[in-house]
Amino acid sequence: MKRFAIVLVLGGCSIRGMAIHSMANALSEQGDLFGSDDDPELVRDASAFGLKTYEALLASEPAHQGLLLAAARGFTQYGYAFVEGEADRLEDVDPVRARAMRKRARKLYLRAHRYALRGLDARHPGCAPELAADPKAALAKMTKEDVPLLYWAGASWALAVSASKDDLDLVAQLGRVEPIMRRALELDESFERGAIHEFFIAFDGSRSEAMGGSPARARKHFERAIELNHGMKASAFVSLAESVAVGQQNLAEFKQLLERALAIPPDAVPALRLENTISQRRAAWLLSRVDALFVAQEEVHR
Repeated sequence: MKRFAIVLVLGGCSIRGMAIHSMANALSEQGDLFGSDDDPELVRDASAFGLKTYEALLASEPAHQGLLLAAARGFTQYGYAFVEGEADRLEDVDPVRARAMRKRARKLYLRAHRYALRGLDARHPGCAPELAADPKAALAKMTKEDVPLLYWAGASWALAVSASKDDLDLVAQLGRVEPIMRRALELDESFERGAIHEFFIAFDGSRSEAMGGSPARARKHFERAIELNHGMKASAFVSLAESVAVGQQNLAEFKQLLERALAIPPDAVPALRLENTISQRRAAWLLSRVDALFVAQEEVHR
């Protein structure tokens, strides 16, 4: 009887483990479940539960590559779309709350970055410490299958730096992001309809040339992103408007780019419906802030 009881307990543990593994597989294989939705508020409210579900499953399946990728992607997207985006809109009316939300966004990005590193480490044992010690050697081992994790590792890290202007230690890490994204670009430039090129629009366009930036390079990445997404991703237009047109104080181009973003039909690409809705909201918000973003032309010519 005692032996039978032990068998039942062990069998129960095995069944529970199989159930958790099956659920982890099912959730991670769903990809971007909300991409075709057109209601950002509904997605925002549902996403928090989904992210905590990933973390609960990861407690039992800590090296599940699909879940680690889903968590890295999910926490990055949630932080950018629903936390930092709101902080930007609050900056002029409630700077204290905006600052608090940016700190929260930074924590979410760093959380995402840790999950991406864990995913890479699960695929290439010892990768995470090697990336810190010898990034060139670590990145040389990566293949096209690693690109999703590389992208979210780099994107989340860059966003964390961007949200941490007061954290000099974190800002100093920006240079370590570029090799990750360059390698991802080499391996699969078409990833997510040119998402890596979009990253470099902002990365090269928002930094001064003294800091290694280049508006010319940003424009080349924009052109290639548009080729890859056939002009159907509003985010590419918004990124060039924010990072280059504002920096060069080119108001005409700024308006033209944002109007092109707003002109994309919501249902043009169903899988991009949510992303385009969020980007188009940002485009409309940016157009409402022209006076804050651009110096009056008469002042420019003084």
